[in-house]
Amino acid sequence: MNVLGVIGARKGSKAIADKNIRLLLGKPMFVWIAEAAKASSNVSRLIMSTDSEEYAALARANGVEVPFLRPIQLAGDSVPDFDYLYHAALWLKEQENWKADIILRLPPTTPLCLPSHIDACVKALEGDSSASSARTIVRASKHPFKLWRKEGAYVVPFLSEDQTGFKDAHNLPRQQFTEAYQHVDVIALRWNTLVEQKAMAGQKVAFVEIEKHNAIDIDSETDFLLAELLLRQRKENI
Repeated sequence: MNVLGVIGARKGSKAIADKNIRLLLGKPMFVWIAEAAKASSNVSRLIMSTDSEEYAALARANGVEVPFLRPIQLAGDSVPDFDYLYHAALWLKEQENWKADIILRLPPTTPLCLPSHIDACVKALEGDSSASSARTIVRASKHPFKLWRKEGAYVVPFLSEDQTGFKDAHNLPRQQFTEAYQHVDVIALRWNTLVEQKAMAGQKVAFVEIEKHNAIDIDSETDFLLAELLLRQRKENI
């Protein structure tokens, strides 16, 4: 199967300036997941989708293809992941006659990603023809029944009693609820799911549960420091 890994790395970031190329233990941030993809036994091609010549040069210097620069309309901070993944898959098919069977979303902000995470998502699709996509998940750090939202000068439960089925769910032990999971790390999509159905999940989503100490999505300075700590610990344990 043709498995395409796509590292989406547009220039600019509001929370952390140029976080996609910020040095993390001596390497530009995106290099960590690029190395995981190159160590995978399933990735056929690895590319970066970026709007930046600077990022493109760094990617090529680290063994990542950059066959095109992302169109400016796909480089805004409100552009969903679907748009650049769809563009990348279609561009390679139309311009190079190279069609991916599986497209991988590989976020540069998840430097703890392991080759085994990537391989497991690909294998999940190879082993289940009814699965539309696969993704890595971890147990949610906070159950959604316990979340709040602002409403004027006050806060109200994020989910109503009608939605949770519990009175004052925020005050109940989480053990009473069905376990909740959040996505961190890799998404594997079939060509049909991404390009033909134009979906980022599809009807049946396979999953690979990973350990919390291998899952972080950097969006703040605190996340960055935590990633540094966890990567140092991983290197010490090798």
